[in-house]
Amino acid sequence: MRLSVYWFGCVALLCLLMGGEVWCDCTEDNMQIEGGTYTLTKGLNASSLLIYHCPEGYYPYPSKKRVCQLNGKWKEEPSIFRPQTCRMVECPSPFVLMHGIVNPPQEKYYVDNETTYECYSGYTLRGSDRRVCLPNGKWSGSTPICSRDSGSDCADPGIPAGASRTGNLFRLDDKVKYSCNGNLFLVGSHERVCLENGQWTGTEPACYYDYTYDTPLEVSEAFGSAIKGSLTTLDPTDDTQEGRKIRISKTGKLNIYIGVDISESIEEKYLNDARDTVTKLITKISSFPISPNYEIVFFSSDIYEVVNILDFLDGKAQLNLVKTQLENFKVGSRNTAGTDLNLAFATFLERMALIKQRTGEDGFKEHRHVIILFTDGAYNMGGSPDATVEKIKNMVYMDPNYRQKEPLRADYLDIYIFAIGAEVFDDDLKHLVVGLGGQHYFRMKDIKKLQKTFDEIIDEEEVKGLCGLHKDYDTNKERENYPWAAQIVVQNEGRVMRCMGSLVTPMFILTAAHCFTFDDLPKHVTVDIDDGQGRTKRVKNFFLHPKFNVSAKVNEGVKEFYDYDVALIQLKEFVKISTLVRPICIPCTQETSDGLKLVGESTCAQQEQLLLKNMEKLTFLTRRGKWVDEKHVHAKLGDNRDECIRHALDAAGITTQNPEVPVTENFLCTGGRTPFRDHIACTGDSGGAVFKNYEHRTVQIGVVSWGSQNLCKGGGVVESQENSRDFHINVFRVVPFLKSILGNDNQDDFAPLEFLKS
Repeated sequence: MRLSVYWFGCVALLCLLMGGEVWCDCTEDNMQIEGGTYTLTKGLNASSLLIYHCPEGYYPYPSKKRVCQLNGKWKEEPSIFRPQTCRMVECPSPFVLMHGIVNPPQEKYYVDNETTYECYSGYTLRGSDRRVCLPNGKWSGSTPICSRDSGSDCADPGIPAGASRTGNLFRLDDKVKYSCNGNLFLVGSHERVCLENGQWTGTEPACYYDYTYDTPLEVSEAFGSAIKGSLTTLDPTDDTQEGRKIRISKTGKLNIYIGVDISESIEEKYLNDARDTVTKLITKISSFPISPNYEIVFFSSDIYEVVNILDFLDGKAQLNLVKTQLENFKVGSRNTAGTDLNLAFATFLERMALIKQRTGEDGFKEHRHVIILFTDGAYNMGGSPDATVEKIKNMVYMDPNYRQKEPLRADYLDIYIFAIGAEVFDDDLKHLVVGLGGQHYFRMKDIKKLQKTFDEIIDEEEVKGLCGLHKDYDTNKERENYPWAAQIVVQNEGRVMRCMGSLVTPMFILTAAHCFTFDDLPKHVTVDIDDGQGRTKRVKNFFLHPKFNVSAKVNEGVKEFYDYDVALIQLKEFVKISTLVRPICIPCTQETSDGLKLVGESTCAQQEQLLLKNMEKLTFLTRRGKWVDEKHVHAKLGDNRDECIRHALDAAGITTQNPEVPVTENFLCTGGRTPFRDHIACTGDSGGAVFKNYEHRTVQIGVVSWGSQNLCKGGGVVESQENSRDFHINVFRVVPFLKSILGNDNQDDFAPLEFLKS
C-alpha cells in the first residue's frame, strides 16, 4: 500500500525530533537520468552523495550530484519540469575570429562538429585552419588568428573561442584583457602585457563550461611548461614564456607540499586516484638523482599528515616508507565532515616558517617551494584561504611590493590546483594558483593516466644518460620500455647467428660469447639499435671473456661448456642517447649504487644482496615480430638451486652425473613449473639481458646463455615444462672482465665506467 505524502512528511519530522540519533533515509524516486547512470557513496543514508555519470561526449543536466540531507530529502531535489538527462557536450562559439570567416555558421557546436577558418585578403592565418569539437568541451588544435605585419612589437595574441578581448594594440607595454561570454568562465591570464622580447606575459586564456575538463595530455604539456625550473637551481637559457619543462639536476633545494581533499563532497574514486597519482609523482621524481623534501597531508576539517617536511630536513624520512604510508592510507573512520581548505594552506605556511627559522633568511632564499592541491574547492570551514596564500607569497618572495610588479623571486613559488570531484567550485579556486610560465589550474575528469603525464613533463636532457631509466607503463614506443635493448646479427660465409644484447655504455653492447665463432671478425657483426641516426650500427671490435672455452670440459662429459659466456661489442660510433636509447645499469658500478639509493661507500655485495634474493623474479626479452616481448622467470638460489641445476643432466651432449660440472657457480638457474611456472628461453634469446626493475631503474642481473631443452625456435613467449631449465651467466660473477674493458681509463676512445672497489 502506498503511503500518502502527508505520512512521509510526518515520518521525516519524527526523525528530526529524535535527538539526531535516528536519521531518515532518502529515496531513489525520480532520481533516474536519461541516457546515463548514477552512483551512491553511502547508499541512501544521510550525507550520501548521488553522482550522475554520462557517456563520453555528454554531461549530466541540470544537476551533477545531489546530497542526502538529515531530513531524508535530497539537496537539489529533482523536478518534473526539468528531468535529469545526459546532454551532448557543446564547445564555445568560434565566432570570435577577427578579420576572417568561420564555416559552417551554426548557433551551437557539439561534439564532432568541424569548423574551418579563412582570413580576409591581406591577412595571414596563424594557428589551426580546421578544428573539431572534442568530448571534453574544447576545440582541437590551436586558436586561429588572422593577422598582418603591422610593425608591432608582439604578435596578435588572438581571441580564444567563447571569449571577448579589449585591446588591439600590440606594442611594448600594451595590454590586452580577456573575459568569457555567457555562462563560460576563464582559465588562464585575464590580462597580458607585451614584453620587450616580443612575448606576451602569462598564458593564453581559455573559456570553459562547467563540464569542460583537461585531458592528461593537455596537463602534460601545460603542467610541464608551467613548473619550469622547479627541480633545479639552473636558470632558463632564455626568457620566453613557453616550452618550459621540469629540469632535473643533482643540486638545488626543493620543497614539495601536497594536499589531498578527503571531505565528503568528493567521491572515493577521486580520492583513490589522487592518492595513487601523488605516489606516482614522487616515485617518478625519486628515480632521478635529486632528493626533494615532501610535506604530504590529507585534509577535510582536520589535517592527516603522511609525512612532515621537517623529517626530510633532519634526515629521518625514508621515501620508501613514505610511499608505503601513502599507498596504505584509507579514509575509513577519519572525520570527513566539512572542508577547511585554509587549514591545508596554513599547515604549509607553518612548515615554511619553521624551515626559514632553521636555515636563516639567507639559507631560506635557496629553497624553492611547490604546492600541489587536489580538491573540489567546496570549503565550508576555516574561511577563505586568500589571506594565507598572500602570507605564503610574502614569505617566499621577500618583496613587500610584489603586488605592484612581478616579484624577482617569482620562480621560487608555484601553487598548482587539480580540481577534482563531481562538482568543482572554480571561482573559489582559480585565483589561488601562483607561478610563472604556464597553466597552474587544471580541471580533471580522469587523473589515473597522470603517471604518463608526469613522465612527459620531465625534461631528462641533463640525466638522459643515467643507466636504467625507462618508462614503466605500456607506451606506443616499445623503445621507451626497453631503451637498452639491442639485436645482434653475425653473418660469416653463409652462417647467420642472431642474438640479443644490451647497451651498457654509449659505445658498448653486452651479449653472449657463444654468439661468435673463432673466425668471426668485426666486419661480420652488426648491431640493430635505432637511435634516430640509423638503425644498423657498425662494429669496431668485440671481446670474449678470456676464460670462455666451449670445449673445456669435453673430457668430463660436457660436449659444449658455456661458463663465462659473455662478450662485449665495441661500436665504431657512439649511439645517440635519448629517452628511446640509453644504457642499462650493470652490477658493481657507482652509478648503479646511486640508482639503488645506496648511501656512503657501497660494495658489490650490498648490490647483490639487494637484487638477488631466493626465488627472485627476473625478466628477459624475446623476439616478437619486429620487436620484443617480456618473459618472466624466478632465479632459484640457496636451497632451491640444487633441485634446479640437476635438470642440466637432461640436456643433449651431457653425460656427466654431476650437474655442477656443466653448471658452475657463475650461472643463475631458472625454469620449471614449481613453485612458479617460468617462461623458457628460445633460439635467438641468447645474449639478452636478464634484468630486474628496481625503483624505476633497470639493472642487468644475468646474460641468457643456454638451456636443457629446446622448446622453441625464433622467439616467442613459451612456458617451461617440468624438467626444462635455463642457465644465465650471473653478471656479478664476471665483473672483473667488464671492469677490464668498460673501466679502462688508459684510453681516449670513451669515458670509462666507475666500478666499486669491492
